[in-house]
Amino acid sequence: MTTTVTRPRITVRRVVFTLVLLTVTTLLFWVPFEGLFAASAEWPAPVRPIAAIVFIAAAVSMIVLFTQRNSDRAARISQFLLGFVWIAFVWTLITDVLRLALALGGVENPFRSRLIAVVLAGLIVTVTIYGVYEAMRVPRIKRQDVTIPRLDPAFDGLTVAVITDTHYGAINRAKWSREMVEAVNGLNADVAVHVGDIADGTAEQRLEQATPLGDVNTPHRFYITGNHEYYSNAQGWIDLMTRLGWKALHNEHVALERDGARLVFAGIDDITADHSGEPGHAADLALALRGTGSDPVVLLAHQPSEIRKAVEAGVDLQLSGHTHGGQIWPFHYLVRLQQPVVAGLSRHSDRTQLYTSRGAGFWGPPMRVFAPSEITLLTLKAS
Repeated sequence: MTTTVTRPRITVRRVVFTLVLLTVTTLLFWVPFEGLFAASAEWPAPVRPIAAIVFIAAAVSMIVLFTQRNSDRAARISQFLLGFVWIAFVWTLITDVLRLALALGGVENPFRSRLIAVVLAGLIVTVTIYGVYEAMRVPRIKRQDVTIPRLDPAFDGLTVAVITDTHYGAINRAKWSREMVEAVNGLNADVAVHVGDIADGTAEQRLEQATPLGDVNTPHRFYITGNHEYYSNAQGWIDLMTRLGWKALHNEHVALERDGARLVFAGIDDITADHSGEPGHAADLALALRGTGSDPVVLLAHQPSEIRKAVEAGVDLQLSGHTHGGQIWPFHYLVRLQQPVVAGLSRHSDRTQLYTSRGAGFWGPPMRVFAPSEITLLTLKAS
């Protein structure tokens, strides 16, 4: 009996992706290598060759470990390496400015290159430690007042605790999750919302980390999917969050009522749902808003880019996440190419405002540099 072996089909897209990946990885590792171990530093003979071997081994390991998609251990190592080398790359470029200044000031090699190497090594270590601390800490509370002109005075002062981008993943953060929930409960908010990207992995895989969300103690709890749910069975996450007592706004809305006044909380699937293959999932703002009439609307939409549709639909306030505030500086410049806002409160029409949270967790590298995590307490104000 002949066994047929199926080999990956070689396509132009696959070749281009591989070449780009190798080029980017080479630059990420080569630039800091030259910053730390430049030939002009004239380090003792074994130093530069040994360092080259270490850098090459790290680059190859990172790529190989990234291919082991079902291994949390591989993910932890590869993601840390990616964050570390990104920090090293960025700060090498920054110290090149100092290198140029020293050269113009007449400081000669090898002292100049050795001084730069020492400064650079100190910066890389310091920024990495700071980044890991910021990523792993319980998010700070950020308080923001939002005036909604169409809000009935009955809802003046209503508070909304915004959680997003928890990204439960390869690092078990069950304890962090419990402490985050304690912080949310300490706010005594009227409404809690989770605006997507709850985890990297299925609900079954991340159950221990996600379960504390069931202890969020607010009168109303709403949840929507983010793009990462659509990499790992979004319906499974909706089912789990429903069991934990959260109302999943799956292209639907809920109207809160006070003294005859209404305030609508609506939610839509993430835009990636359209092509995810997940049955019954696709972003549908018209469906979510059907029957809301002239009531003021708070829309949960994971990606800030949905604000254009929100403006057209006359939404009063959109709550989003997704950007992480850039997560590791200066990555926010790249995020800004895709999203209209990176973080904070912004106005997009006479009626429509957008609040973009930097998120509570992190994706990939367990680091946050100049983009601190947050749990946001919004206080809605009637004009």
